[in-house]
Amino acid sequence: MPRYLIERDIEGAGLMTPAELKSVSQTSCSVLNELGPQVQWEHSYVTDDKVYCVYRAPNEALVREHAQRGGFPANRISVVSSVIDPLTAE
Repeated sequence: MPRYLIERDIEGAGLMTPAELKSVSQTSCSVLNELGPQVQWEHSYVTDDKVYCVYRAPNEALVREHAQRGGFPANRISVVSSVIDPLTAE
């Protein structure tokens, strides 16, 4: 199944409290439960004004539907073509 990197512009994302992050996570999981197991959230990175999320889904349309239902921006969605790390150099 394809992996997607979703870039979300969220002003002040890095200032969100643990309670706010928990609430956003709960909303995301609730929508994922509605969509079924074909859309999977792997993890997210929170920076100052952006959140980068990694998802697995059969297509981009389901990633966009998750964002719409959850009320999250999905400013850019990119298909991950490869993953590299230090082991790639060996």
